[in-house]
Amino acid sequence: MRKIVYYGFISVDGVVEDPPVFVHDFDEMMRENLGEVIGTQDTVLLGRAGYDDWASYWPTASEEPFASFINNVRKVVVTSTPLKTPWNRAEVLGGEPGASLAERLAPLRAASGGDIGVHGSVSLAQSLLAQNLVDELALVMTPYLAGKGRRLFDGVPTGGLELRSACTSPTGTQLLRYSVRKVV
Repeated sequence: MRKIVYYGFISVDGVVEDPPVFVHDFDEMMRENLGEVIGTQDTVLLGRAGYDDWASYWPTASEEPFASFINNVRKVVVTSTPLKTPWNRAEVLGGEPGASLAERLAPLRAASGGDIGVHGSVSLAQSLLAQNLVDELALVMTPYLAGKGRRLFDGVPTGGLELRSACTSPTGTQLLRYSVRKVV
């Protein structure tokens, strides 16, 4: 079964909304870390709002390595409405009406391929975490207190994480990888 990996920028106080406010120094170590994470992914899940924002920005963006990746990777959008803005390799997540998110994702997870990434899309990430569907967290924790904004783990049930790796970039950013212990 393919893994679902959440990659996100997070402030020390857990805020994930509006990363440009608290990500100031994207250094080479952070760039390499991003490359390692996206290097295992061949599909990205996006929420509808994230898709709409990104489909208007990334096709003409030049920030590498993410621009090339996101413009060419398969993008599966969790929405019940048709996509208005076309974008290379984008599609709506299928499934039966009334099916749970887990049921809708099951065929995608069972198919052969690389990891399934979740980037941004806070509401989607929270839904996936709440339903115990995230396998790994790749967090880029910046040395910044945002003070306000949406926090990744608000409304998410408690559970254990297993630290897989941790390192500190020259700018003081923590690059953290966790496996999510599944609650049965």
